[in-house]
Amino acid sequence: MTIISQSFDPSVVTWRHVTDPKSKDVNVDFEYSLLGYDLDTGRLDMLLRYGSLGHCRRHRHVASTLTMVLEGEQYLTEWQKDGSKKTVCRKKGDYALAAPDALPHDERGGEEGGMVLLSMTAPDGILFEYFDENMENGWTLSIDQFVENWNDGAIHGFKQD
Repeated sequence: MTIISQSFDPSVVTWRHVTDPKSKDVNVDFEYSLLGYDLDTGRLDMLLRYGSLGHCRRHRHVASTLTMVLEGEQYLTEWQKDGSKKTVCRKKGDYALAAPDALPHDERGGEEGGMVLLSMTAPDGILFEYFDENMENGWTLSIDQFVENWNDGAIHGFKQD
């Protein structure tokens, strides 16, 4: 196991800022910090922080994911299998556990923003599947790619052409 940070104190960890000016539907603007990982077991722990107006890229968790809201709120808009949308609001202290192959969703903070701890387990190595603005043309990100991007100082989740 490799530990990047022994604290989840937001003033101590290293943050990577992600924006996507190509996104027209939502304001992709968030930060993340890798806390640790174990490539052999497919486990990755990270922090995700959103400002009051920032969103993640549209994605779904392929890995089983534990989520704990550490500060503020986390809002998810999930695309249901029947095409409808469902909004979920989690507040500071809330805990959730999602099975592998979660529904596609958009994620953001509340009025004051939010910070969550994500602990993911991906036995097959795939953490996320990302989608374009039309929820099409998906591409995946593996734990190996995530760690390699982190070590190279690159931003995870951008489609590699």
